[in-house]
Amino acid sequence: MDGTSRKRAVAAGASTVPLDPEALAEQAAADLPPGPRAYLVGGAETEQTIRDNRRAFDRWRIRPRVLRDTSTRDHQVTVGDQRLTHPLVCAPIGMQSLYDDEGEVATARAAGRTGTALCLSTVSSASLEAVARAQDEAADGAAVRWFQVYWSGREVTASLVRRAEAAGYSALVLTVDTPVTGWRVRELESGYAPLDHGHGLGTYAADPVVRERAGGTDDEAVASVVSDCLGDASLDWDDVAWLRERTDLPLYLKGVMHPDDARRAADAADGVVVSNHGGRQVDGELAALEALGPVAREVGGSVPVLFDSGVRTGADVFRALALGADAVLLGRPYCYGLTLAGADGVADVLRNLRAAFDLTLELSGYPTASALDGNAVVRAGD
Repeated sequence: MDGTSRKRAVAAGASTVPLDPEALAEQAAADLPPGPRAYLVGGAETEQTIRDNRRAFDRWRIRPRVLRDTSTRDHQVTVGDQRLTHPLVCAPIGMQSLYDDEGEVATARAAGRTGTALCLSTVSSASLEAVARAQDEAADGAAVRWFQVYWSGREVTASLVRRAEAAGYSALVLTVDTPVTGWRVRELESGYAPLDHGHGLGTYAADPVVRERAGGTDDEAVASVVSDCLGDASLDWDDVAWLRERTDLPLYLKGVMHPDDARRAADAADGVVVSNHGGRQVDGELAALEALGPVAREVGGSVPVLFDSGVRTGADVFRALALGADAVLLGRPYCYGLTLAGADGVADVLRNLRAAFDLTLELSGYPTASALDGNAVVRAGD
């Protein structure tokens, strides 16, 4: 074991959270009351898509190369005109006060400490400005953050975007796979509605348009306004064009699974995120990893391709990059860390996954993350 590997092992031994992904999930779930637990771990109907997201990674095998100098490694990747120090990005997960009192502020602090890019959900329990401040204060150098947009009608959406621009968010990520919420059995059976308990309202409550409609910042009044404007089954490509015209920030469309949609998105926006919402929307939907290759081939490098849904290990990050992703969004695992140990837990989840990815890169013969391509993996049985 070389010096770098020993340091990684020592760091892992000091982790505040379990290293095993299943143990991490199980401990976090055990710590949560039924409602928040259902919201975090649940998916659509029978949750087949959640299981298939994981099984899809099992269908791809890493094909290592040997006798290559991997004594130093570079994790940097480029997404559009932005350089990320690591291909891992904190995915947009809303209502994080369900898992820790500081919620998204704790996550932002962890992202700042670890130099991890952060994508903030519209339904954050803290305002987008407070999250930006927390990330900047914790960061050693420039912090990269993006703002995820849930369509909330044109007036509210435009106001949210103006605030994100002013707070230093450097890209917008419009979620297009959630015109309405999927049939999530665990959530329905729990009878728990986070918005009704004041979760996920931070950014909305600080918005001047929402406050005018709500007549102030009362949680119940704000929740009513949010319920009325959040989500729209009529959302279409004209709305994407309208949003793109109102910002100079790069606009990525999250939830693109079909090559035809990807081709159109390459003209209508600045990038795509291949995602099935972590299995929370359509039961029986294609595993996100199976959609990644066809989407990446369709856009042919003309726009960035990002990926989420089912990522749990360093080897998962490696395989997603090899199959065409420019960067990878990590979702539930960092919220498990948040549940167990707040900002420290999130930071350790990120550090552990980055260390595992680094080892996978080194042992597979690749000195740089940007060098990964289809030659690094093979479908099982081929």
